Amino acid sequence: MPLPPSQPRKHLHTRAVVFRGYHREDGLWDIEAELSDTKAYPIERSERGLMPPGTPIHGMAIRLTVDDNMTIREISSAGDHTPFDECQQGNAPMQKMVGVTLGPGWRVAIERALGGIRGCTHLRELLFNMATAAYQTIPGYQQRLRRQAGLPAHPGNEPPYHLGKCIAWDFDGPVVQRHYPEFAGWQPLKRKVDAPAKKD
Repeated sequence: MPLPPSQPRKHLHTRAVVFRGYHREDGLWDIEAELSDTKAYPIERSERGLMPPGTPIHGMAIRLTVDDNMTIREISSAGDHTPFDECQQGNAPMQKMVGVTLGPGWRVAIERALGGIRGCTHLRELLFNMATAAYQTIPGYQQRLRRQAGLPAHPGNEPPYHLGKCIAWDFDGPVVQRHYPEFAGWQPLKRKVDAPAKKD
């Protein structure tokens, strides 16, 4: 369904973001992201001079190499187009993310390592959504490989990670009932907390 018609307007700015996922021959996974900002009109920048329409103001990329558990083994970043030369200083701090797992607490880990003046705003923005790109890339392909090997697509008794994370994948909804009936109405096990012993 397209958006409703807009009022008359003039195009000014485009931010383009692309994510790609790869399965490497060594068994690891590469998740790559690219970001660019362009204006639809010429702009004059004090440190870059006159920039014709379509000249990238920002042009940045990140590659995460992760294992099957989505823990970062390696990270690379580049800024081919930045407003200032000093922006390149944002690449080195990205190494703080090595060892972090893409999963619960991901955004908190990014802010802790790269928040504020510790890192680059635009690289942080790319990192935020690279976890989603990893989940779009890895679990589904792992299921495919398991099926090709004659193994169950979903090992263990836990539901796939994406269930219960959005309105369509509600455990009590029709999509889960159709695609994962074994997890329809699923509730996580609640741990029993022992009451503290009473003192005499």
